Amino acid sequence: MDKLINEFSFGLFFWQLLIFIGLVLLLKKFAWKPILDSVNERENSIKEALSSADRARKEIESLNEKNKKILVEAREEREDLIKEAKATSTKIIDNAKKEAEVIAEKLISQAQESINSEKKIAIEELKVQVADFSIKMAEKILRSELKDKDKQRKLIDDLIKDSKL
Repeated sequence: MDKLINEFSFGLFFWQLLIFIGLVLLLKKFAWKPILDSVNERENSIKEALSSADRARKEIESLNEKNKKILVEAREEREDLIKEAKATSTKIIDNAKKEAEVIAEKLISQAQESINSEKKIAIEELKVQVADFSIKMAEKILRSELKDKDKQRKLIDDLIKDSKL
């Protein structure tokens, strides 16, 4: 065995070369095509996987952009709803204030009308009482003044003079 390793033999070299070439030819005829096919298939599957991963990445980016747009739209819609709710609440409050003012004005005008009518009634009653009181006072004065017949006569004459036209 030492001899095979240390010494060069042309015959052995020839047979080894012949076996190697035969083996290469056999591999080329029977194994090379399946090996290349499996390598090509593997290469194609890797390319397809990379392409699929790239499509998935692009789709994820697209979905992320859509999600961002949806979020922006949702925020805008929320802000619009909040503004609309605030406007509606302000409108309701303003309407309630106006209604309260109208009701208050009605109540005030009704109260003023009631006060004025009661005032007129009180003034009329006071006039009647003053008139009654005046008549009673005049009656008492006339009775005391007209106890005397001469005074009665003089008063009647004065009244007749005043009543002549």
